[in-house]
Amino acid sequence: MTDIVVQQPAGAAKQLFLLHHGVGATPQGLLPLGRRLAAESPEALVVSVQGPEASDLDQGYQWFSVIGITEETRPERVAAAMPAFVKVVQDWQARAGVSPEATALVGFSQGAIMCLESTQHNDFLAGRVVALSGRFAQLPLAPHAHTTLHMVHGKVDTVIHYGYTVTAAEHLVSLGADVTADVIPFLGHEVNDAVVDTVIERLLGHLPKRHWAAAQQAAVEDDAAED
Repeated sequence: MTDIVVQQPAGAAKQLFLLHHGVGATPQGLLPLGRRLAAESPEALVVSVQGPEASDLDQGYQWFSVIGITEETRPERVAAAMPAFVKVVQDWQARAGVSPEATALVGFSQGAIMCLESTQHNDFLAGRVVALSGRFAQLPLAPHAHTTLHMVHGKVDTVIHYGYTVTAAEHLVSLGADVTADVIPFLGHEVNDAVVDTVIERLLGHLPKRHWAAAQQAAVEDDAAED
């Protein structure tokens, strides 16, 4: 099993969506979300990516091992897995001819952890990061100025508590990051129709902070030129 191309646009791709599953899962699990993203963005290349290792849970794949993992060891395991994660993202960007600005990384659970932590990497990887039922391995030191983060979490998630999303969102806002956070009542650790609808709403309806700032600056410069 390898990465699954959900949609290959007829012409040159104008966007790239890379989907990343959770531990013990496969790329097939995120195909419903991928198909919805494809329907909403017909000029996008949409790919559901396979984790690089066979899972320690005896099924599916993983980005890093969770056997014996603790709060103290999670950051180092994520850091060890990050170079391979970054390479896959950059390889798909090269194949698609799509820039980081036009790339969206979407992750569920462990995949969301990798997507969120990638925003702390030295390289600018994506204009948008969508984290579903995820968390940071550790709270970020600084937001990436060119990345908008969308976090969606179920309030009855018993695998990764929704409080991680609330805390991270508050922290990111305090740092001046561009972030949205949605907590969905009665939702567990899953990607259902409500999650997919929320993702689409955020991707289509949220004007990134950097774009808004650029528009405001352009308006100021236009006014100054007229004076």
